[in-house]
Amino acid sequence: MKLRQKIIFLAIVPLCLAFTAIALVVRYQAVELASQQRAAVEAAYLASKNTELRHYVDLAQHALAHLYDTGRTDDAIKEEARHLLADLEFGDDGYFFVYDDTGRSIMHPRQPELVGSEMWNWRDASGSFTIQHLIERARQGGGYERYLWRKPSSKTVAPKLGYVISLPRWGWVIGTGIYLDDVEAALAQIDRQNSGYLHQTLLLIASIALASALAVGLAGLLLNLSEHRVADAKLRQLAQRVVRSQEEERARLSRDLHDGISQWLVSIKLQIEAALVRLNGTPEQAATARAGFEKTATQINGVLAEVRRISHDLRPAILDDLGLAAALEHLCGEWRDAAGAGVEIVFENQAQADDGATLPDVVNTVLFRIAQEALTNIARHAGASRIKVRLYQGHNLLMLQVQDNGHGFDLGQVDDHSRHGIGLRNMRERIEAVGGELGIDSSPAGTSISAVIARASLLSLIPA
Repeated sequence: MKLRQKIIFLAIVPLCLAFTAIALVVRYQAVELASQQRAAVEAAYLASKNTELRHYVDLAQHALAHLYDTGRTDDAIKEEARHLLADLEFGDDGYFFVYDDTGRSIMHPRQPELVGSEMWNWRDASGSFTIQHLIERARQGGGYERYLWRKPSSKTVAPKLGYVISLPRWGWVIGTGIYLDDVEAALAQIDRQNSGYLHQTLLLIASIALASALAVGLAGLLLNLSEHRVADAKLRQLAQRVVRSQEEERARLSRDLHDGISQWLVSIKLQIEAALVRLNGTPEQAATARAGFEKTATQINGVLAEVRRISHDLRPAILDDLGLAAALEHLCGEWRDAAGAGVEIVFENQAQADDGATLPDVVNTVLFRIAQEALTNIARHAGASRIKVRLYQGHNLLMLQVQDNGHGFDLGQVDDHSRHGIGLRNMRERIEAVGGELGIDSSPAGTSISAVIARASLLSLIPA
């Protein structure tokens, strides 16, 4: 996986995880809220049903009060009471029922076939002893009981909430009930609505997450394309700079060879030819020829010195033979001789040991070229009278520092100008190529350039 793909992946995955966590939290909270809402609605429904049932039973009890309070227990008074209760009904499924203490059905308006039946051991669809529970609840002073019973209007078994009381002198248990299937239907509708809302919310979160992931991916792709174009442009500029540097170096070598060595060699050739002619002449001409040969020998020494200078500029042999510290010291000596008495150039070697020879060749070359470039910039622009070159090597880093007391420069203006600061950019690119950093500090009091390479970068450059 490429770096840009890893970056996009690391951006999208946490986003998706965050949306997933949000979706889980929302789902949990929605389920909890729906459960609480269902419980609240159910409690409200049941409370209203309880109150309604209690009122119905109170109504029946008041309707029977004038008969029950007479104290009579004969069949005639009970028959009159049965007829009165049978006429008390509310809706298609609202009616009163009567059982005696033994579980025998005394009255059931909607199911007359049950009248006279012994129902003590009767069970509902769930296996519960319904009649026993109703009679027990009445004996305890009356109350509510939930059970399953056939609904007259639909002929189906439905949950029912009953309320019963006891008439002990008659040995009756009278009561009524309200079917709860409408409550169950209302609660089921609430569950469906909550489920639909939750489903829509999760779909919305998923859509937002998908849109966000696509936006991040698209933004990352556009950023990668932009960075790729910028990198290509920088690479082209770097390639052009490399080609330009090569051409400049070749032009310099061509000038040195043409203007220096080539002209000297032509002059030496002409002098040798003239001397050879004079050797066959008079003794005076022979003496002149010998003098010409001596001059030619001197010129040949100059040519050899120029060749050594060009070779040294390309790559000093001392760098390979004696190491970085010796090469820097020799470089400072050359600049000292070229600058004259008006400029003081000092070299300090603060390496803990003679480790210059053990450094990777590429590091030696990079630091030597940085020192060359820094001294060249100082000679061209700084107007300094004192230059200090310092090489420090410790356990954790290697540092080359070049300081001068010149008039300095504005680093911001140099960086912003495309044609200025080429030497500084070259130094920075060289040191970054070996994993180091270039620090530049310039003020009217002078300039300090520090090239620092960490030990880890040095170890990575040593061949295995």
